Amino acid sequence: MSTGLQLIRLLADGDCHSGAALARCLRMTRAGVWKALHKAVEDYGLALETIPSHGYRLASPLELLEPERILGGFGAAGGSRLARLEVHDQLGSTNERLMAAAVAGEAAGTVCLAERQTAGRGRRGRVWVSPFGTNLYLSVLWRYPVGPAGLGGVSLAAGVAVATVLHRYGLTDIGLKWPNDLLWQRRKLGGLLLEVAGEAQGPSHLVVGLGLNLRLDSDQAQGIDQPWVDLREALGAAAPGRNQLAAALIDALLEMLERFGQVGLTPYLAEWARFDLLRGKPVQLQLGERLILGDYAGIDPDGALRLNTADGALSVHSGEVSLRFPTVAAAPRSADELL
Repeated sequence: MSTGLQLIRLLADGDCHSGAALARCLRMTRAGVWKALHKAVEDYGLALETIPSHGYRLASPLELLEPERILGGFGAAGGSRLARLEVHDQLGSTNERLMAAAVAGEAAGTVCLAERQTAGRGRRGRVWVSPFGTNLYLSVLWRYPVGPAGLGGVSLAAGVAVATVLHRYGLTDIGLKWPNDLLWQRRKLGGLLLEVAGEAQGPSHLVVGLGLNLRLDSDQAQGIDQPWVDLREALGAAAPGRNQLAAALIDALLEMLERFGQVGLTPYLAEWARFDLLRGKPVQLQLGERLILGDYAGIDPDGALRLNTADGALSVHSGEVSLRFPTVAAAPRSADELL
């Protein structure tokens, strides 16, 4: 671990620490502490306060990820499904890390988390804003004997697993927007990115990536092009800690991935309908170069989106479309129908 990161960990509690105490702890000079600390907060995008005659503190305390606390939050079954837990201070992308690990033979049940991503991705190549030490960025690897075509709808099951955990923590207004967005009061709280590879007839490997906003400041969110929210606003003081929530989400995703391989999407359809935010609403679909208007009519048993259009019913599978809400030219029937 770099000296700068060691200093950030010492300051993570939000208390003021003197330069002399930090220097003693790390066996370095006070000038060395000043230099390393200022470089670290610049590198990791953190705000540092210098208090004359007292020392340094972070503008906001951080709950950094701790493998022991995450492992301690698993149930017995979750622990048996987990092959390995990785926690990185910084990665390009947790999904990229596990996709590469899968090719190298990493076992199903491997989980990767990062304090920060420098190349986090959302759907369709969008950047996923990933500041250090505040949100959750995690990915889970699983393997199946079938080919990629046999995994239709798994993104919906993953969404149900995550929404169920958040609902259990008191987020009663949590909802899902097809195929893999998590919204609270019509603002984006998180999203899933699923990537699969393998032989046409099997086997295949799947990586489920989750990004979830726990604490996101407005200056950090400048690159987000849609209404957003974080768990701090949604739950306030009742929000669970990062390690506790990471454990619950990983446990739920591992259970879902194992169960999906046994029973498929069917058991998740009713729960998806309960969290579904779009049913019956007018939407527009960007399908390649085509813009298609219609009313959202739920999902098919295989996870495809159903749309009732002027030309008849249409079913579209995940990964081929993006949803956009109607423009002025195709206005919703009422303001309540905008999400």
